[in-house]
Amino acid sequence: MIKGRINILAALISAILILDACSGGKNAQVAEVEEILPEDIVELRDDQINLAGIETGRIEMRQISNSIKANGLVTVAPGSRATVCMPVGGFIRNTTLLPGDRVTKGQTLATIENQEFVDMQLDYLEARNRLTYAKAEYERHTSLFEDDVYSEKNVQQVTVDYRNLVAMVKSMEQKLILIGIDPSQLREDNISSTVRLQSPLTGFLSTVNIRLGMYVSPTDVLFEVINNDKLFLELTLFEKDAARVVPGQKVIFFINNEDEEHEAVITQTGKSVTDDKTLPVYATVTSGCKNILPGMYVSSYIRESDREVASVPTDAVVSFDDIDYIFVFDRDKEEDGKPFTEYRMVEVHKGAASSGYTEIQLPEGFDITGSRVVIKGAYNLLSAKKNAGEMAC
Repeated sequence: MIKGRINILAALISAILILDACSGGKNAQVAEVEEILPEDIVELRDDQINLAGIETGRIEMRQISNSIKANGLVTVAPGSRATVCMPVGGFIRNTTLLPGDRVTKGQTLATIENQEFVDMQLDYLEARNRLTYAKAEYERHTSLFEDDVYSEKNVQQVTVDYRNLVAMVKSMEQKLILIGIDPSQLREDNISSTVRLQSPLTGFLSTVNIRLGMYVSPTDVLFEVINNDKLFLELTLFEKDAARVVPGQKVIFFINNEDEEHEAVITQTGKSVTDDKTLPVYATVTSGCKNILPGMYVSSYIRESDREVASVPTDAVVSFDDIDYIFVFDRDKEEDGKPFTEYRMVEVHKGAASSGYTEIQLPEGFDITGSRVVIKGAYNLLSAKKNAGEMAC
């Protein structure tokens, strides 16, 4: 639609200039005394202004932040990511989970079977029963020694045997806990050849490396669980910008080339510079979005402190030959009884941009309060100026 309007406007202005500048005879004599517009002026009739959608407004003093561009990845804290292995090997007997499934802490991820589990439970029960007898013997011999019935040597031997059994039972308990068996619930009638592999945290499964019947060893990674309730950004910052970033600064970032803004806050900066003269910066994601997942690539802007600067809507600034301009209302006039409006091109320098507004640095002596800037249709004016300037008889 905008291109269509520009082409119509350019055609209208072209026709006017051709008729005015290229007519012969008496018209040529009139053209000699007609007004020659300065290079920085564009004039339009009222109907052309309406067609081009020209609107004017004031330059505003707004708080706009300087931004530092940084790219990086979405990640999670080490405590929010878990690799699940089986400390003792075995065969996979049951699992129903797939990558992406939501799991809770303590939920069974898979059932693993091994005859060695039976032997471990049996050894523990036997040691626990011997400990009960050894404890009674230790207490009895201690009591008799105090009554001078037993010798000190006999009491020492019984004490050593009792303490060795205590240590053995404790170590067996830890082995059972390691494979997922609760020693306090183990009885002679509930020995099992299978154990349940449980999730160490609540989150979703990012990796599932098992299938029914396969044998797994202690070194095999069976599952990876990620809790994405608290996400971080790991950004890469150039050395020259290191002094400009401190904890607490706001970060605006984008994922998957989307237009939706997400927010984060700088929590920590790296303390050393890498060989490629960059350092890591970490930010906590503060905006909720289901589309944000660990491992995603992000582009971000780290905002410095707000400053009140002269600013205009971003569409008000146009570029021509690598120079930035704004159009400013210059004057209303009449030619041959027809009303015209002149707009002046003013060179500016763009600064930071935020929330649809762009900071501009104006020429010295520019009247900020009294000037009316073209805030809509600036590109149409630029097109009209370019087409008019290129025409000749």
